[in-house]
Amino acid sequence: MRCCWCGKWPCDVTFRGAPPSDSVRRDARSWGPMKTVKDVMRTAWRRRRMKAFRLLMHLPSGGSVIDLGGTPEIWDLIDIPLRITLLNIPEEINRWPKAVQNRFTVVAGDARAAKMFADGSFDVVFSNSLIEHLPPAHLVEFAHTVRRLAPAWWVQTPSPYFPIEAHCNLPFWWFYPVAVRERCLRRWERLGHSFLSEQMSTTQVLTRHQLRSLLPESKIFTEAVLGLPKSYSAFRAYPG
Repeated sequence: MRCCWCGKWPCDVTFRGAPPSDSVRRDARSWGPMKTVKDVMRTAWRRRRMKAFRLLMHLPSGGSVIDLGGTPEIWDLIDIPLRITLLNIPEEINRWPKAVQNRFTVVAGDARAAKMFADGSFDVVFSNSLIEHLPPAHLVEFAHTVRRLAPAWWVQTPSPYFPIEAHCNLPFWWFYPVAVRERCLRRWERLGHSFLSEQMSTTQVLTRHQLRSLLPESKIFTEAVLGLPKSYSAFRAYPG
C-alpha cells in the first residue's frame, strides 16, 4: 500500500463544498482497514472535543445553537438537550438522511454572513473545521457574523503544527515548499482526484495567534494529542 503522495492510496477527505465525484467516493471506500482506524480515532477525538465544548461553554439546557457549516453527526456526541440549527450549502444538505430534518432545524445558505438571521438570534454559535476553508478575504466577515449571532461562540480549526494534515493526511504538509505542494496538487489532478486537489489548494489553516486575532474577545482551547496541538478553538462561554 502506497501513500497518496504517489496517488495510489487516495486520502480520506472531509467533504465540504461541491459533492464528491464517483471516483472520490470509490477512493474513500478503497481505504479499507486504514479508513476504519482513522474513523475510530476521529470519533474519539471529536468526542473529547465536544466534552470540552460542553464544560467550557457552560451550555444552558435547551439552549439554541447555530452550527455554521455544520453537519449532524457531531451532535450525537453531546448529551444535553439543545435546539440546534444547521446552516450549510444545499449540496451538503442534500446528502443528509431525511431523518435529520426531524432532529434539527436545517437551513441552506452562506455561513459567512448568515444574513437570514437577525442579531442575537441564538445563545451559542458553533463552527467545526469551517474557517480554514473560507477565502482569506472573508475571514473578518465570518468573525463579525459569529459575534453578531450570539453572545457565546466556539470556533474550531485544525492546527498546522500537528504532524498529520487533517485533510490530505500527509505529514507536515504546511511546511513543504510551495513548489512541492503545487506538484502534489497537479499530480492529484492528473490522477483524477480533483476534489482533493481543489480542497487542498483552497484550504488555509490558521495558527493560534491568527485565530485569536480574528476573535480577540475569546479564550483559546488547545486540543492536544501526545502533547502536540491538534486543533485550536476560540471560545467565549455562555454568560448565563
